Amino acid sequence: MKNWIAGAFGAACMVVAGMAAAQDLMVEKKVFELPSFTTQGGRTLKNVKVGWESYGTLNADKSNAILICHFFSGNSHAAGKYDAKDAAPGYWDAIVGPGKAIDTNKYFVLSSDTLVNLNTGDPKTTTTGPASLDPDTGKPYALDFPVVTVGDFVNVQKALVESLGIRKLALVAGPSMGALQTWEWAASHPEMVAKAMPVIGAAEADAQLIAWLDVWAAPILVDPNWNKGAYYGGTPPNAGLAKALAVVTLQANHGDWTNGTFGRRPAKEGEEPTKALGNRFQVQSILDNAGEARAKVSDANHFLYLVKANQLFAAGGTSLANGASKIKAPVLLITQPKDLVFTADTIGRTVEGMKQGGVDISHITIQGSRGHLDGVISMKQAEGAIRAFLEK
Repeated sequence: MKNWIAGAFGAACMVVAGMAAAQDLMVEKKVFELPSFTTQGGRTLKNVKVGWESYGTLNADKSNAILICHFFSGNSHAAGKYDAKDAAPGYWDAIVGPGKAIDTNKYFVLSSDTLVNLNTGDPKTTTTGPASLDPDTGKPYALDFPVVTVGDFVNVQKALVESLGIRKLALVAGPSMGALQTWEWAASHPEMVAKAMPVIGAAEADAQLIAWLDVWAAPILVDPNWNKGAYYGGTPPNAGLAKALAVVTLQANHGDWTNGTFGRRPAKEGEEPTKALGNRFQVQSILDNAGEARAKVSDANHFLYLVKANQLFAAGGTSLANGASKIKAPVLLITQPKDLVFTADTIGRTVEGMKQGGVDISHITIQGSRGHLDGVISMKQAEGAIRAFLEK
């Protein structure tokens, strides 16, 4: 049980999505490298590397490409399996594959790891971030790594897409932080985006989300092993990171799930929480165990840099209104009304802002007991709407 809870947006998503998969699509992880990349903040990085994978075949005129952007704790593994023995396929396998809503018999679908990807301990993830070695010093960057933005994530993806000779994407899509990247693509590179499908994500990080992201980061910052980011070669702040991941998991879900799954049961039979301060409820134990498991393959500084990138986000770089004025592609926005990360009122402001900016936007909702996480594990509900949007 630990494994599928541990990834608030990760292993949990893959397992449940895998149940819906009719067949396994076999994929290979590759590495894309940029000898030099200049961030939006003006810092030039050498030898930037990100992992990527693809499904389907690029057609002769390279007009059938779709880009999938991943969520906060995810990576490029959107669909299929690396090996037939893998426990589960990629997180959106229910809608990406042969004959599925995003049909790989028709489209060439690609996805890449972001800069500062969380999963530094996963051999199938390649990323450049604070844990990477600075070519100039031979030591990890730590906090000398520059602040990066969602726009930087997109610009690395743009370089990857262009390296394949693709001039325009038939669709850009993704859930959560992947939705932020989708909005950014549509606003910053409108000439390259035919259609956009952001899922469970608004076009701007409002003050409430900025504050919540600070709560996500807080356990790391108070862990003494964090040492202002200089922990490489020593003891990593995994206790703080584990608690941070537990917070993410909780907010990514909904009370329908926690109450329905755990209720008020004690963590251990016979150890009632009323009897001792250290006696815990099952929901506490499960969340903490999951966070601890995930922390072992994650990096605390990368988590903090991802938090910062999400806090800084506004499509097009400045504001919702500015972003809306730049978007030319039709948009299909898919959300979950019980989402506790991108709440219904936040989504409502995005929809209204897009309409005022003249964007052709359609908005549909999906249901479930998981809240935000339904935008990853319950996407088959939107299959008909996605097909219709692509065919329109």
